[in-house]
Amino acid sequence: MTNTEVKNHGWDKDMQMPLLKKLKDDLKTAMLGKDNQVRDTIRIIMGEYPSLTVPITLESGKKTTRVKKPEEITNDDLLGIIRKLVKSEKTVLEIKKKDSSDYLKILESYLPKMATKEEITAWINENIDLSEFKNSMQAMGTIMKHFGKLADGNLVKQLLQDLGK
Repeated sequence: MTNTEVKNHGWDKDMQMPLLKKLKDDLKTAMLGKDNQVRDTIRIIMGEYPSLTVPITLESGKKTTRVKKPEEITNDDLLGIIRKLVKSEKTVLEIKKKDSSDYLKILESYLPKMATKEEITAWINENIDLSEFKNSMQAMGTIMKHFGKLADGNLVKQLLQDLGK
């Protein structure tokens, strides 16, 4: 896969387009361009759509769920699916003792950019006084609340352990 191919697909929240539409557009582009790797990856993501459900109550009073309609699918729903697939692929790569794969790179191109070690450290230094905590690990909740899913919990934990020394 070349660098030009990578730029044809992917998504970030600054785009004025929902992730669902971007995935459909990228699938079409990949099919027309005969880019099987991207096409197959997007199809795997789309294959997870049935796992997105909404709770409903039937007339009989029984509670059940139904699959979300396309207009009900949010960016967060799709990012959750992609994160799950990334986690699964990283586990497979760990077993194979490999660092990365084209599949993983394509999946990650649809995720928001993760906060870097430097960004997290800078935010901690500007916003948190570690002397207010009994130990530095107690600041973890505050940091994760600020960064949300854009920060790797293990990285934050490591940074706090290093700062607490």
